[in-house]
Amino acid sequence: MKDPYKVLEINRGASKEEIQKAYRRLVKKYHPDQYQNHPLQKLAEEKLAEVNKAYDILMKNGGASGGYSGSSGYSYGSENAFFEQVRIHINNGDLNRAEQMLNQTDKRTAEWFYLKGLIFQRKGWYAQARSHFQTAVNMEPGNAEYNSALNMMNYNNNMYRERSGGYGNRDMDDLCTICQCLICTDCCCECMGGDFITCC
Repeated sequence: MKDPYKVLEINRGASKEEIQKAYRRLVKKYHPDQYQNHPLQKLAEEKLAEVNKAYDILMKNGGASGGYSGSSGYSYGSENAFFEQVRIHINNGDLNRAEQMLNQTDKRTAEWFYLKGLIFQRKGWYAQARSHFQTAVNMEPGNAEYNSALNMMNYNNNMYRERSGGYGNRDMDDLCTICQCLICTDCCCECMGGDFITCC
């Protein structure tokens, strides 16, 4: 096994954030989608496998505090690296690839439900998204990321119900109020990594 610090092109003692940043950069660089039907496809796949291994070893050892010793006790496809790749696909808008990856694993952890919820949310399937966020929170009640996503879904749901309940009141339905609701929803989605209104 190569030195994981060299593979990720970072200095020894790098922080967890630096490791994650380097990992994301290299995954984008060697992503298979960029090398389909390309002479360097096999090389890119090998490099990506090395990057995944290096990332997993350093994250298992706690980044800078772990003191990597060079042992090769690695099993490819660990949860950290796997879910990090799913997140990258979601952030890049490749929802089908992200969902395909999640469907192919039998590890239904809290993070699995959270990421599946993000995919549903991006697709506009809000009931399914809320259900998956709720499951993630039930499995890990202390996780701030999962709680934030669920709370935002509940907030938006309550706002929608309030607006729908007052539909007969024409003062509530003027153009300014509708625009305010759309802008607020877009801001909330962007805070969670989504995008309700793609043009702004």
